[in-house]
Amino acid sequence: MTTQKVDVLLVGGGVMSATLGTLLTKLDPSMQITMVERLDHVAHESTDGWNNAGTGHAGYCELNYTPEDDKGNVSIDRALTINANFEVSLQLWSHMVEKGALPEPSCFINTTPHMSFVWGEENVAFLRQRYEKLSAHHLFRDMEFSDDPEVLREWMPLVMAGRDPQEKVAATRVTYGADVDFGSLTRNLVARMQQKDNFELLLEHQVEDFKHEKDGSWTVTIEDMKTGKSKTFNAGFVFLGAGGGALPLLQASDIDEAKGYGGFPVSGQWLVCKDPEIVKQHHAKVYGKAAIGAPPMSVPHLDTRIINGQPALLFGPYAGFTTKFLKKGSKLDLIKSVSASNLIPMMSVGINNMDLTKYLIGEVMQSHADRVETLRGYFPDCKDSDWTLAEAGQRVQVIKKDENGKGKLEFGTELVAAKDGTLAALLGASPGASVAAKAMLEVLERCFPEKMKNGWAAELKEIIPSYGEDLTTNEELLLSIRERTLTTLKLK
Repeated sequence: MTTQKVDVLLVGGGVMSATLGTLLTKLDPSMQITMVERLDHVAHESTDGWNNAGTGHAGYCELNYTPEDDKGNVSIDRALTINANFEVSLQLWSHMVEKGALPEPSCFINTTPHMSFVWGEENVAFLRQRYEKLSAHHLFRDMEFSDDPEVLREWMPLVMAGRDPQEKVAATRVTYGADVDFGSLTRNLVARMQQKDNFELLLEHQVEDFKHEKDGSWTVTIEDMKTGKSKTFNAGFVFLGAGGGALPLLQASDIDEAKGYGGFPVSGQWLVCKDPEIVKQHHAKVYGKAAIGAPPMSVPHLDTRIINGQPALLFGPYAGFTTKFLKKGSKLDLIKSVSASNLIPMMSVGINNMDLTKYLIGEVMQSHADRVETLRGYFPDCKDSDWTLAEAGQRVQVIKKDENGKGKLEFGTELVAAKDGTLAALLGASPGASVAAKAMLEVLERCFPEKMKNGWAAELKEIIPSYGEDLTTNEELLLSIRERTLTTLKLK
């Protein structure tokens, strides 16, 4: 069998692999790069527009990024980090639009105000404190707050129509929030790379086996799913950006750094309305507070969406329990992922998160009427018949060993890399696609340190002006960058 030699093998055709491939192509145009995708086109799993919230996660509206402690104090640290990280993605996309490497911005990103909405005295007090702390920081200085029902009716007419006039309500708003069609973005990034002779896209192919060679390279066996025939690649660097499928691939690599990791799969569903008369009355992403026991990715929100150029209104997500790691995966994924190294962490997480499991099962058992009743908290006048149920994407939350050798459940993204820098995998989900650029910069730093020292870092500074800087402390730089990105991407 002939072995094809490549510099980089990207496993998975989603936004992470597309972003990393884009950066590598810019930094070293001579690199031979191959992307492997098991489905018949790219961006069809987690990255697909219908499989994620499409929110440019910037911390503007997601209340789970500003937790409240037992004493009622709101912490904003995570929101600041998330916001600064999303600015990195905006800079990369702006650079590519300016260079003609991405199309008209409205093809993949559109202005959609980001709002947080709560009701009840305690929740209003929480939101006011959150606003006061966030708006005092330069990253969130443009945030608005109101507890005036008349103002809120202007901001979100569907949310306020039919609501009890005596009810205490409040909301915050950032007008230049974004709705991102990550599927369209990714397809454009991959199409751009396909214009180069040294980039190859293999659709309907899947990785079968890994072997780490003595010289540090990887021999990877890949099956053509249409013919059943195998191909062999020798890659200097392998990136596993396969969403929920990254964990089993990481385990198959057998690197020491993979030991102890497990996954907790969570499914999702949306209520969808495509009635143009209803859709045109709502232009915002309105996030509320999650139900007690709900995972962070289940924060309820009523969203304006533009997917493949078509507007829609979504509410959800409704979480559920699944044993699949991918929407088009196998029910045996969870069982197959259990190993001697992660058995104790996974059992520990299972025992200590029974409330979460019960919550997820309860979500699955809901009727259509139950789901619409939840929607009425955000759209009191809604009708059951205007909404249909749609399947969202699968998410696999990270399980890892804690300091006691047991297990803990993480709800963020985590990069796992071999100590020699020849293989890396991105695990987890939230805030996922929105911080793809920042996450892939970390891959470059950890896996290509010498190249970063010898020119790549300087080139990245041209593409992403904030590279190497801290936007949470550098107000002047943030303001200049934000002015540029909002203008270039037409988000003002």
